[in-house]
Amino acid sequence: MALPSRHSLFPFLTWLPRQTRASVGRDLIVGLSGAILALPQSIAYALIAGLPPEYGLYAAIIPVLIACLWGSSWHLICGPTAAISIVLYASVSPLAVPASKDYITLILLLTLLAGIFQWLLGLLRFGALVNFVSHSVVLGFTLGAAVVIAIGQMPNLLGLDLPNQATALDSFTMLFRHLGEVDQPSLVLGLATVAVGVTLKLLLPRWPTLLITLVLSGWLVWLWPSMFGHVQLVSAFVGRLPPFSPLPLDLDLILRLLPSAVAVGMLGLVTSLSIARSLSARSQQLLDANQEVRAQGLSNIVGAFFSGSLSAGSFTRSGLSYEAGACSPLAGVFSALWVALFAIFGAHLIAHIPIPAMAGSILLIAWGLVDHRGIRALLRVSRAEFVVMALTCVATLLLELQTAIYAGVLASLFFYLKRTSQPRVQHWRDGDEDILRVGGSIFFGASHYLQARLQRMHGARVVIEAQHINFIDYSGVEMLHQEARRLRKQDRSLTLRGARPPVVEELRKLEGAEKCPIRFED
Repeated sequence: MALPSRHSLFPFLTWLPRQTRASVGRDLIVGLSGAILALPQSIAYALIAGLPPEYGLYAAIIPVLIACLWGSSWHLICGPTAAISIVLYASVSPLAVPASKDYITLILLLTLLAGIFQWLLGLLRFGALVNFVSHSVVLGFTLGAAVVIAIGQMPNLLGLDLPNQATALDSFTMLFRHLGEVDQPSLVLGLATVAVGVTLKLLLPRWPTLLITLVLSGWLVWLWPSMFGHVQLVSAFVGRLPPFSPLPLDLDLILRLLPSAVAVGMLGLVTSLSIARSLSARSQQLLDANQEVRAQGLSNIVGAFFSGSLSAGSFTRSGLSYEAGACSPLAGVFSALWVALFAIFGAHLIAHIPIPAMAGSILLIAWGLVDHRGIRALLRVSRAEFVVMALTCVATLLLELQTAIYAGVLASLFFYLKRTSQPRVQHWRDGDEDILRVGGSIFFGASHYLQARLQRMHGARVVIEAQHINFIDYSGVEMLHQEARRLRKQDRSLTLRGARPPVVEELRKLEGAEKCPIRFED
């Protein structure tokens, strides 16, 4: 057996030697822009996930380095995301107190399991498996996650200290009961952050809006202590590089976290590959999906041992990398290194960020998650897929988030099987022949439908125009053999015309070529 080449083990060796001083300089500047965007986002996503703020920075360092060096895309930048963070919180918060030591350990263990699942998919070359999570499911989940994030941040925006709830509906009910306890300065600060953020986004869309709003809110609290002196601030932490985190390999914990790990791992892959494919189409890059899946898994496996929660492709950071003219994945590597420098030397600045302002910024992030154009397009193009999107969104609000992902996938598969179970069949009569042109595969879901059509034919010779039959499984083979034997007993015949060699081969396997009751014509 041939040993793997250096380039398969270290794929960055294929592009790293080709870099020039100009391209490295360009990627260094693009990486700095990405880091400026990543700093406040990573802190916000850590708070959404129920983690201390520094863990957001940790997730934007080691996992990003690994994913960029071992991945396939030139522009895909990974890190913590809002949707992933809310699933992590929903999965682990019932098992431990958020931000506690046990909670952090469970988050990292869940990340490790999800990374192993992703890496195995890539190793087995199952990268195409993520295609079973349709775009409509992702749209619905993202919409629901945006609502869940918004409801979850309302207590922080209003200056309330409320216990965590299992679902978005419970959280909304709890919030409604405590509206009379709203802290006015906190509300004013949070709404001002939203207003300034929206204004900057409209007037200066290329500026780091999130960073500017948080800096302005921190200054306001510092300059006006009589008004905002009691407003809660983000917890301070000691600046350092991501610490090593040994993880307990407890079988009971692993089995408990495994369903959530599979769901969030699949969600991360779908998000990452969707972004990578979109950008590769625009940059004319050839993407290796299996290599990208392996890189995502490896980044989360290694990242989990260095205090990095689950990472996935970031819409905003990847888009910035492409628009800013990144020349290679080095832009993502430099972005991670810039974040590492801030984690060491700028950590004390985070302690000046007011929690209501952070909540307002997270509301803006949640609004940006919603793909309004995609939802409108889905409604115009496919009502069935719009129903899948709506069901996924409702499930996200009413059920645990990982369960909502499974519900959306099942709904998507149901509509897919419903469509494919009724292949296109055209029928016409030519003398004593009934001719059927079948468009689509004959598999277990479609065999009954086609059998019912065959049994309504009355001609002495039933002919199936089979040029467009790409695939037939055992159920289809058995059904056609049954119909051929039934017709033979009535002195009639079943003929396949223009069938492809693989289809003919499968049909002859059941009883042997000599005994096959079906006739074949070119």
